[in-house]
Amino acid sequence: MQTSRVPAALDALLAILRARPALAEVAIVDGPTAVNLTQRRRIHIGWSPGGDQAVELEQSFNAAGARTRDEAFVISCFAESRGGDKDMSFRRADAFDLVGEVEQALRATDAAPEAPTLNGAVLWAHLTTGNVQQSASEGASVGVEFAVSCRARI
Repeated sequence: MQTSRVPAALDALLAILRARPALAEVAIVDGPTAVNLTQRRRIHIGWSPGGDQAVELEQSFNAAGARTRDEAFVISCFAESRGGDKDMSFRRADAFDLVGEVEQALRATDAAPEAPTLNGAVLWAHLTTGNVQQSASEGASVGVEFAVSCRARI
């Protein structure tokens, strides 16, 4: 018996992003990773800097009889663009382009009608909150923390 849709949702989101042609040159990372300075564009799924919390979830019975449960959860994510230059504007635009690709991947289209459900893993998923981080210690670096919020029934 399933106790949560979180594992299926994480796996589906990773698969969807890894299959996107526009993200072919971007490292799509499952959780945190060791620092690899050769990877200048990354999207982390199930991780954001400053915290080890991958997913926050809540469950409750959806009706009398306790046969099924509703689950709401938020997947922590982080998109990053780094370079040896000092062009913060370029890195910021690039980081937001990465987040935009995630947002597009979660929108239904004729070719991908199941996109908002993470291919059936959840009832719906969408991009919700975000924070921007910028640094220039060894070149420009911009990261966007964002969340993918999901609703599921188990």
